[in-house]
Amino acid sequence: MKRNTKSLFLFLVLTFITSFIFGVAVGRYYPQIKNISSIIKWDYTTSTDWPDDFAIVTIPSSADDTEQSAYFIKAPSEKTKPLVISLHSWSGNYSQNDVLASMAKDAGWNYIHPDFRGPNQSVDACLSEKVISDIDDAIQYAINNGNVDLTNIFVAGASGGGYATLGVYLKNHHQIRAFFSWVPISDLTAWYNESLIRGTKYAKNILNCTSEGTILNIHEARLRSPLFWELPKKLSGRLEIYAGINDGYNGSVPISHSILFYNRIAEHFGYQTDLVTQDDILKLLTRGIDQSNDLGMLGGRQIYYIRDTSLLSLTIFDGGHEMLPEYCFERMQTIVESSKD
Repeated sequence: MKRNTKSLFLFLVLTFITSFIFGVAVGRYYPQIKNISSIIKWDYTTSTDWPDDFAIVTIPSSADDTEQSAYFIKAPSEKTKPLVISLHSWSGNYSQNDVLASMAKDAGWNYIHPDFRGPNQSVDACLSEKVISDIDDAIQYAINNGNVDLTNIFVAGASGGGYATLGVYLKNHHQIRAFFSWVPISDLTAWYNESLIRGTKYAKNILNCTSEGTILNIHEARLRSPLFWELPKKLSGRLEIYAGINDGYNGSVPISHSILFYNRIAEHFGYQTDLVTQDDILKLLTRGIDQSNDLGMLGGRQIYYIRDTSLLSLTIFDGGHEMLPEYCFERMQTIVESSKD
């Protein structure tokens, strides 16, 4: 009896100590844990678990004799509803699970998740002309087969999807209300060098997209980099760029890609006083920006830096290489509601 009591006492003590240590660890590293769980939530490329009622559709390509697959749902309402075009991440494809899908379904909106040549590891991918054409084809498919409010069409993506969003922003053939580009790549040459020094697979992916896979073709990489594209006289819709300040440190895409693209478009629109200054760029890249600024919150995260104009915005928040999907969808809803006022 005494042995059993002693064993029980030791078990309870060990349980208490283990729980205490676990609690301290979770408390200490909660921001990192939260960031990791958020990243898994939107960028888990092997997850293909889709909500009910989404159909896999096949869309003929207008660029060649191929077809692309997409997940699609039509708004069930008799009235027209918004359309969300959600673009998969760098290593994903149309079947990659997307948190925005269930949000669009619950809101009764139209939604499409196209393949646009799959993962970025071939010459047909990486913002080739075929990619832009495929995304345009997917948008037109959703318009033809959905119940779409043509005044409220949204494009969103993160990482490789954010990269594709920048490309669609500059070259699409539809009237888009707003584009949401999260942690995007804008310069493939820069990202190749950044990935090479980190030893990540993305350097090899870029080689496969732009060359025979051995030596970087800088000319071809620039052709696939939105930062260097010729800007049209008129751009369709509002562009919102979001980046976590820790990306590039504990994530794969430095925030310089977001900042430099924002500056180029801001200058194009004549927003000279809204450019990110060289001093601010240095502070942001070194994470030396004043974090006590009261700039508000973004989906529960502190905003460290913001530039906001009528047609374009840049938001640097407390986070890493991630999308905040709940905020992203709420932002779309806010824009829709604003048109009713």
